[in-house]
Amino acid sequence: MPLDQTTRRAVLAGSTLALGGGGVYYLSRSDDDDDGSSLSPTMHASEETSDLDVDLAGKPIMGDPDAPLEIYYWTDFQCPICEQFERETLPDLVSEYVESGEVRLVFVVLPFFGADSMTAAVASKCVWEQVRESDPSTYWDWHAAVFAEQGERNSGWASTDNLLEITASVPDVDADELEACLEDDRPSLEESVDADAEQARSFDIRGTPTFVVFDPETEAAGTLIGAQPPERFSDAIEQIRTA
Repeated sequence: MPLDQTTRRAVLAGSTLALGGGGVYYLSRSDDDDDGSSLSPTMHASEETSDLDVDLAGKPIMGDPDAPLEIYYWTDFQCPICEQFERETLPDLVSEYVESGEVRLVFVVLPFFGADSMTAAVASKCVWEQVRESDPSTYWDWHAAVFAEQGERNSGWASTDNLLEITASVPDVDADELEACLEDDRPSLEESVDADAEQARSFDIRGTPTFVVFDPETEAAGTLIGAQPPERFSDAIEQIRTA
């Protein structure tokens, strides 16, 4: 199935770029699959608004800041299909396209599954703010650790107490600082998460994971939905690169 393509203008107008074939929960699982914790990607921060009109402030970005292509990844820590993507596809995507400097990956965390999803999204912003200047790649260790502990949705596994316990196990991420951020800065950070969710709705994003592959130079864009295999991302990147 070819990648559905559109232009930046159509994305910003909220045009639906639906692509069928997204995974259902846990299509397949192997005990040998990588959970993402072995990755050591380069992360960076930006205060810019991207050419897709996404405010990059507060959003972890994986890869070379000058990469010619971008993939925007809307995710939720409680989303099992997102966990499947990160375990089954992301390692190949990083090794083939991110580490080569061809693609940078922008993470946009949404509270798609409710209150605990919001807590995890706010915690993500807290941790990113904590490490973005000193050691931004440490964020990935925390991100992978949270996904590795994913439980049933809204069962309490992503509660504040559990997230603090997970954080305490991640080297170089300060759980006490995260706790203070959740206590002091949560209202403003929830507003930021809500703004991300509102923009996602304006892009007609209706679930997680959703991806937009984007070429800022040509403004060609296309979407992938669900836990697509690595070859689907390879096809999508090639189609956008040559559009």
